[in-house]
Amino acid sequence: MIKVKKLNQLFTLGKRGNKTEFSVLKDVNFSVDKGEIVTIQGKSGSGKSTLLNLISGFMKPSSGEVWVQGIKVSELNEGDFADFRLANIGFIFQNFQLIPSMTAYQNIELPLILKGIGEKDRAEKIEKTLTKIGLEDFADHYPSELSGGQQQRVSVARALVLEPPLILADEPTGSLDSETEADLLTLIQGLNKDLGITFLIITHDASVAKIGHRTIYIHDGVLTEGEVVS
Repeated sequence: MIKVKKLNQLFTLGKRGNKTEFSVLKDVNFSVDKGEIVTIQGKSGSGKSTLLNLISGFMKPSSGEVWVQGIKVSELNEGDFADFRLANIGFIFQNFQLIPSMTAYQNIELPLILKGIGEKDRAEKIEKTLTKIGLEDFADHYPSELSGGQQQRVSVARALVLEPPLILADEPTGSLDSETEADLLTLIQGLNKDLGITFLIITHDASVAKIGHRTIYIHDGVLTEGEVVS
C-alpha cells in the first residue's frame, strides 16, 4: 500500500548569505501492507508530521521515493497528485478541519462534489456513511453544535465517504478526552477489520500507538521498526 525508499527531507534556515540546511528526515525506509494499521510514534519535532506530508503529497521530498498503491507519487505534479489523493486517500486531522458554516452533512458531501458525483448518489453515500459512524441523527448539526468526539466522527465520515483504500491520520485523538479517544480508536479498529481500510496514524501517544499492528518509532528523523502485534 505504501513504500518509502531512502527518503530525505532538508529545510533551509536563515537568509541569503547565512543559510543553514537542517535535516528533518534521514534516509527513511519503510512500507505498509494493505489492511494494516501502522502507527508512527514520536515526540513533537521528531519529523513524523513531515513524513505524513510527504506521503500525502503536500510536500516534495528533497530526495528518495514515495510509492502509494503502486504509483510513484513522489514524481507526480501537484494537479495529478490532487486527483490521486481524492481517489485513494482519506484524511483525519487533529483539529477536525471542518467548515464551521456547513452542517455535518455538507462537510461530508464536499469530497463527493469534488469527485463530480450526482446529488442522488451523494445522498445515498452520505446516509450510509453517517449510519456507519453512528451520527445519522446529527446530519443537520453545525460543528459548533457537536461535541469534540462528534466533530471527529464527522471528520472520519468525510475521510470514508469516497471509500478510499488508505486513511492517513495526524494526531487524530489530540483534541479529545480519554473516553472519546477510546471510542474513536475502537471505531478505527472496526473500520479496519470490517472494511479492510489501511491506516497510517501519526501520534505521540503510546496508548494510540497500541492499536497498530505495528509501531514505527521516529526520533530526530530516523525510523526504527517495532514488533508485529499478533
